[in-house]
Amino acid sequence: MKISEEKREKISEQILAHLYYKNPRPLFTSQIAKEIARDEEFVKNLLIELEKKGLVIQIRKNPKGIEYKRRSRWKLTNKSYMVYKKHQ
Repeated sequence: MKISEEKREKISEQILAHLYYKNPRPLFTSQIAKEIARDEEFVKNLLIELEKKGLVIQIRKNPKGIEYKRRSRWKLTNKSYMVYKKHQ
């Protein structure tokens, strides 16, 4: 089933809002998917689209500097955080 572009945008907004409320703590894709009640692969695709738009940053290393093999964490860019902060 195909999801309309309008619904994809609304779900992307939910993702950004969740990342804003948890900022500055980066979240795993699975945590974001669980919070907004969506499939992990679908959420990952939306996060990659948001990354291309410059709204989120993908973190591929853990706090000790070791690269993740199969997962990644996400957080808002400073620019998008400031925009969200002004609108709140």
